[in-house]
Amino acid sequence: MSKLLTLSEYRDLAFNLVLPVQAYINGQFVTALSGKTMPTVNPATGAVLAQISACNEDDVNVAVANAKSTFSTGSWANMHPTARKKIMLKFTDLIGKNSRELAVMESLESGKPIRECELVDLPETIHCMEWHAEAADKIYDQLSPSGHNAVGLIVREPIGVVACVLPWNFPLMMVAWKLGPALAMGNSVVIKPAEQTSMTTLRLAELALEAGIPAGVINVVPGYGHEAGQALGLHNDVQMVSFTGSTEIGRKFLEFSAQSNLKKIVLECGGKNPSVVLSDAENLDSVAEHIVYAALWNMGQNCTANSRVIVHKSVKIELTAKILQAMKEWDTGDPLDPSNALGAIISQEHYDKICNYISKGKEEGAMVLAGGEPIVIGNGLFIAPTLFDDVTPDMTIAREEIFGPVFAMITANSNEQALDIANDTCYGLHASLYTSNGINAQRYARKLQAGTVSVNCYSEGDISTPFGGYKLSGFGGRDNSLQAHEQYTETKTIWLDISE
Repeated sequence: MSKLLTLSEYRDLAFNLVLPVQAYINGQFVTALSGKTMPTVNPATGAVLAQISACNEDDVNVAVANAKSTFSTGSWANMHPTARKKIMLKFTDLIGKNSRELAVMESLESGKPIRECELVDLPETIHCMEWHAEAADKIYDQLSPSGHNAVGLIVREPIGVVACVLPWNFPLMMVAWKLGPALAMGNSVVIKPAEQTSMTTLRLAELALEAGIPAGVINVVPGYGHEAGQALGLHNDVQMVSFTGSTEIGRKFLEFSAQSNLKKIVLECGGKNPSVVLSDAENLDSVAEHIVYAALWNMGQNCTANSRVIVHKSVKIELTAKILQAMKEWDTGDPLDPSNALGAIISQEHYDKICNYISKGKEEGAMVLAGGEPIVIGNGLFIAPTLFDDVTPDMTIAREEIFGPVFAMITANSNEQALDIANDTCYGLHASLYTSNGINAQRYARKLQAGTVSVNCYSEGDISTPFGGYKLSGFGGRDNSLQAHEQYTETKTIWLDISE
């Protein structure tokens, strides 16, 4: 990735972008059969960027039929894994060559800071696709210990038509998390991007065809969840849905599966993630930096955002001062200005929801240490990074997922109480643990009820580590790592009798 541009240069690029606005089915951009469209809005300005095709059940039926037909031909599913790998690597190379265009497009539509799109999202998207491509011809089937008179083959086969239903907070990264392993294992895919952020996924589908991925392998049906998303969930020719989003909608996909063909469902849902700071935590400057990053990254619109800071009373005062100092480095403003670390909130609806949580925190007696108010920048949707203190575990802001730049300090009287507070949630996606004691690091990390626990840092791991959650945070599988490939396959036993 080349160096960041200036605000003026990014604005010029934005002005000259050709925005993809139609659905992408069987290798072609097409209008929705109903002719209906939906607006995609720049949350930093309130301006409508474009009108996107609003697909419904009819469009989904066409997309799934094409995906199924393409799968049946074997043009991708039966291709040698090494050949699939080479085409996927060419696809990845094209993403890299068009990365700046994609970064600007994503920033415009999502409100994400351009520096984050350029320096994090695009490199991570490229790395993810490369990693899964390289795994395509390196995953072995198995032989069972079946003795001398039989051979038991345990083979993996692509599952068929996979539906990927995406969130709006990390459009490119999340499509890569799903598309990478699904393609590597030979599946055909129908993608339903979030209605707020469809354009980069549409552009990726176009690049995939250019790379040599056969038409019909990747289809994109933008639209509203209750129309396009529900239609995918209920479709009898969809064999699997991989969903990232709210727990509320995740439950619906389990219902859709039960009402249709018992398709496989993999869910990555919400979180109310803790940063747990024990009494023996050291280097509090570093701890504070990680805590602030964990809470504010992507305007807190992140399922692993550490929105609860559970801190031992002995280090509370010193750590709080350092957190407030670290927050001063997080400037909020125009997402296309590379000096800004925070951009706009995704939509008016979500902006209102976050503001209501801030009001609720004040009403329930929590103290605002920083922020607590909107930031007025033209017609954009901006909220100041907000830190609450004097928060008790029963308060609304300590229990419900806010999904915004808001986090809460909770005081613990002992390390054991800190652990109990951390686990007292219906979620279990991520936790961070801060301690200078190696034994405590192992002991408490194992006791924290979360799919990922980072120690003395905030991290989701990397592409080689499974990502998913406990309790209401996840269901049915994991993203990332080789485990992700398993969920896009069926396991078959082939038993050969070779007895005389």
